[in-house]
Formats: sequence, C-alpha cells, structure tokens
Amino acid sequence: MRSSTPERPTHTETRLGVRAALLAGVALASVGLTGCQVDIGGQTLPSAYYLQDDIQYFPAGPEFKLSKEAAALKAATPVPADDCCN
Repeated sequence: MRSSTPERPTHTETRLGVRAALLAGVALASVGLTGCQVDIGGQTLPSAYYLQDDIQYFPAGPEFKLSKEAAALKAATPVPADDCCN
C-alpha cells in the first residue's frame, strides 16, 4: 500500500530547478538592460539610452574630394619651355 505523503524531490532535482530559475532570471535581466534599435512600422527608433551615447562629429571636408591628387598632378606636370630661342 502506498503512503499518502507526496514524494520529495531529490537534491539533484532541486539544484537543477534553482539553476534553471537563476539562468532564466539572468537572461531576462540582460534583455531588459540592453538598448538596441527597433524597427516598428518602417521607422527605426533609437534605443532608450540614446541621450547617453557619444556624439560622433565628422567635420565637413572639401567639396572636391581629390584636391590632394590634383595638386600632386599639377606639381608633377612639366612646365613647357618658352619658345624664346627659335
């Protein structure tokens, strides 16, 4: 005949349950603490921490992108000699 008391879980089963609960808690906390961009309805929305992000500033460059190369070509082209001796 069976006893009316329920069986108690073993020590190993209890440790596995605690580990699973702890792992689930850590995973949930890490998802909640990370900020990322979200795409909702065709809009790219910033993370919740966009006000604390570092600002990247790129100064305006020259309008003609190859100014250094043009200056080097101009300096390298030989100057035509005057036709003074003909």
